Amino acid sequence: MKTTDIVNDLEQKHPGEKEYLQAVTEVLESIEDIYNQNPQFEAAGIVERLVEPDRVITFKVPWLDDEGKVHINLGYRVQFNNALGPYKGGLRFHPSVNLSILKFLGFEQIFKNALTTLPLGGAKGGSDFNPKGKSQGEIMRFCQAFMLELWKNIGAETDVPAGDIGVGGREIGYLYGMYKKLTRQHTGVLTGKGLNWGGSLIRPEATGYGVVYFTKEMLATLGETLEGKTIAVSGFGNVAWGAVRKATELGAKVVTLSGPDGYVYDPAGISGEKIDYMLELRATNEDIVEPYAHEFDGVEFVAGRHPWEVKADIALPCATQNELNEEDARHLIDNGCMCVTEGANMPCTPEAIHLLQENSILFSPGKASNAGGVATSGLEMSQNALKMNWTAREVDDRLHQIMIDIHHSCVRYGKRPDGYVDYVKGANVAGFLKVANAMLDLGVL
Repeated sequence: MKTTDIVNDLEQKHPGEKEYLQAVTEVLESIEDIYNQNPQFEAAGIVERLVEPDRVITFKVPWLDDEGKVHINLGYRVQFNNALGPYKGGLRFHPSVNLSILKFLGFEQIFKNALTTLPLGGAKGGSDFNPKGKSQGEIMRFCQAFMLELWKNIGAETDVPAGDIGVGGREIGYLYGMYKKLTRQHTGVLTGKGLNWGGSLIRPEATGYGVVYFTKEMLATLGETLEGKTIAVSGFGNVAWGAVRKATELGAKVVTLSGPDGYVYDPAGISGEKIDYMLELRATNEDIVEPYAHEFDGVEFVAGRHPWEVKADIALPCATQNELNEEDARHLIDNGCMCVTEGANMPCTPEAIHLLQENSILFSPGKASNAGGVATSGLEMSQNALKMNWTAREVDDRLHQIMIDIHHSCVRYGKRPDGYVDYVKGANVAGFLKVANAMLDLGVL
């Protein structure tokens, strides 16, 4: 296998899908050596089969606003690979949603889910619908219209969507309500459900918790702990919330949050009532963080910039893809940052990753460090199947162990002779081998 040949072929077939091609290139570069050492993979065309989704479902979603006006959005479900189990991946409602982004997310999801060791395949879906500024009724009608098309292609043992950007507990509720009405079934077909009707404790904050648990394991390779460390976090959605809460609990001090308007720098640290305010601000359906700076003394708001220029020991990019570039990486290195752990999906550009690794900064890709969200979704599926609920401690303990195990897999396949752990290679190789061997076992399908 030659990575360049496969990527060039994909560029011809899928021109302009830059996020998808970026994700595929990263994985193929990491696995090229081990792939070529195993001729059975090439004989079975594993890579060629793996880089193309099993199917892409596209549909229109007509819905009525509160004034009775008809709107049309596009809906998607990319079912990428189900060698390990039912398709699993979130639904994203955001104006930026397009096929390239969903294919990149679905491709990443294959390996992320494999790393959890849970029996889950990879998928992603969503719509270019923007829930911001919409009324409850409009969001409900859109979700119901979306599910009217999607329901025939999902199921508890077929495809289990979850939430993502723009899809929280409210949206999952509306989607599940319509699914239940259409199928007359009450199953675990969606995760991120409300606690009143089958949801799991700590699911909203699970991705952020997992990011911090993974960071803790990375630091331990250097004989370091989170205690007393300063952390810069981007975003302020569920991932950021979970990360801030767990990092603070483990003795670190988080000093930044960000939105599309800029970032806030709080040298006193974000904890207690400040976390509560962050959640209240997020619930207003606005992304801006500037109000935080007006609410608390000693907080600086920096408009139009990312928080990576702030001096911090650890950086947790938890917002969106390609938010941390080479210049940002240089700021982190110059300020003595020792660890960058991705909380979002592919938030660091390839140039930034290479620079961080060249300078021996601990770096973890999102497919490893943000796997806590889908891991807890898998735990929710288990609880639904057993018709029972675990306590928050039980779920958290299981999540913690899963993140420790993912870290061990990354170290196993990513540790270099000089002792540095290439977590990108480790995560990609570990996830790939699990999926590839399953595909061999199942034959050419």
